[in-house]
Amino acid sequence: MSYVQDLAALLEKRQPQTLDISDQIWGFAEPRFQEFKSSKLQADYMESLGFKVTRGIGGEDTAFVAEYGSGKPVIALLGEFDSLSGLSQEADNPVHTPIIAGGEGHGCGHNLLGTASMAATVAVKDYMVEKGLPGTIRYYGCPAEENAGGKAFLVREGCFNDCDIAITWHPGSINSVTQSGSLANFRVFYTFHGKASHAAGAPHLGRSALDAVEIMDVGVNYMREHMIDEARIHYAIINTGGTAPNVVQAEAQVLYAIRAPKVTQVKELFERVSDCARGAALITGTTVDIRQVAAYSDYHADPTVSEQIRKHMEELLPIGYTDEEKAYAQKFHEVITDLDAMNLKTMAKNLFGKEGSKMADEPLWDCLVTPRGGGKGSTDVGDVSWVVPTGQFNAVTLATGTPGHAWQVVAQGKGPVAHKGCMFAAKVMAATAYDFLTDPELVKKAHETWLEELDGETYPGALPPDAKPEIW
Repeated sequence: MSYVQDLAALLEKRQPQTLDISDQIWGFAEPRFQEFKSSKLQADYMESLGFKVTRGIGGEDTAFVAEYGSGKPVIALLGEFDSLSGLSQEADNPVHTPIIAGGEGHGCGHNLLGTASMAATVAVKDYMVEKGLPGTIRYYGCPAEENAGGKAFLVREGCFNDCDIAITWHPGSINSVTQSGSLANFRVFYTFHGKASHAAGAPHLGRSALDAVEIMDVGVNYMREHMIDEARIHYAIINTGGTAPNVVQAEAQVLYAIRAPKVTQVKELFERVSDCARGAALITGTTVDIRQVAAYSDYHADPTVSEQIRKHMEELLPIGYTDEEKAYAQKFHEVITDLDAMNLKTMAKNLFGKEGSKMADEPLWDCLVTPRGGGKGSTDVGDVSWVVPTGQFNAVTLATGTPGHAWQVVAQGKGPVAHKGCMFAAKVMAATAYDFLTDPELVKKAHETWLEELDGETYPGALPPDAKPEIW
């Protein structure tokens, strides 16, 4: 058998434990920087298998690194395990049925993401023991990808400084190698302070912080016409100042996400958004505190790592779905909204050309596709890619047309398609890690192509010096 088949066999041997860990993390559904059960479950498991585990790295209580071996090269597999708020949902149910109203749910599949990376690391370690291979294999348990950019703090603290190669993946509805081009992203709190008063008896004595938030939002909305098309700005009012309309709100807070293809572009937009906040404070006679709490850098795909990932995806596809698994996916394919269905048809046409209409009706895509351009989301894998040659890919865990960050993702997170996608991703990562672990020339080539991809630029390090991992 080839090493790809050997590694796959090792993964299949531990498949029951792997999928049990994924399902447990699905049930924990812990938000950013609060993934205590999820982190402990993985760290304890890897420690029991002979890994050296270091917990609380980079100042993050739920971050850890599990390491086996010694010396160069150092191959890093990246995992995540945080959930999203408001997405609680019963497993396997195609009808929106929260387990806990307003509760957490794995609406981005991070229960699968981290577990597959962990499993791949274990398989490579087992193979190193069996074959007496030198080098170092690591799994990084990375918290708070959603909203807080946990890996950026780990990069800032030097946690990846001695790594030679980084590999990761993401659940979704397509199999593809991730291209360069995610959006850089700042998360910023704007907190306005005014003066409370009786809204009817003495409104002239009050200064409304909520008015300031609303005026700021209006200003930013007018700004949208005058920024680059690729930019995205979103906001959520976190604190409205209370629930009593007859009290002038003395404090109010809004959280902004400011995105653009490059960190330099985000910085410029950040200053303009902040000017809108300062202007709103001036208009309303309030004051404003501005606090940036997170920064994501844009993703640079290393061509050499990406090519090895592609090679193994082609080798291991198709996954092969049973009639029962196709029927399972069909249940969720049928409940997507009309807007999601229209978006699916457009995507299918872009990916498959004349076959697009036919493929849009299929509940699962069991093939490798090549999207045009990078994604419009943000990922803290981007920060890692500036300091280590990095490759990432998507693997099918969801029915076609499933919207991201939605209850439908949560519902499918413990299903048969998700489980198969988790194991497929682990096999791809294990084989790719082995390539670089055993071929110094390939590692050298990856570093050369990585520098070419960066084209003389260096890591922007956009986190403010006083920003720290925190629950907010």
